[in-house]
Amino acid sequence: MTETRQVTKTDEEWRAELTPEQYEILRRHGTERAWTGRYVDSKADGTYACAACGNELFSSETKFESGTGWPSFTEPADRANVELKEDRSYGMRRTEVLCARCGGHLGHVFPDGPGETGERFCINSAALQLHERSGS
Repeated sequence: MTETRQVTKTDEEWRAELTPEQYEILRRHGTERAWTGRYVDSKADGTYACAACGNELFSSETKFESGTGWPSFTEPADRANVELKEDRSYGMRRTEVLCARCGGHLGHVFPDGPGETGERFCINSAALQLHERSGS
């Protein structure tokens, strides 16, 4: 297992580097409205990285249409690149997905996905940056 390098920045540095929407989601644990994210309907072939630090998070090969309004994946590209944390906000009990490198909030994971893992990683588009493969 490779060691993930930590990215630590001040709040002012994050505000300067991220768009207001990215800052609200990645640093303040917000969420975008369903069906508004740029990757919700994307069929492009490539790798989805953290919009804050570039950490490789998900492959387009594991992306699927969940009908929820957010990009959904069956598993991360590498489990070491994400951190899972219990989230009891808003009177719910969920599992939050964070970038293991910078601690940015990505979304949540639910136990109702297809495939071998049975997981649905429901991720905010604003927290992602797609690096398309050549020929896509």
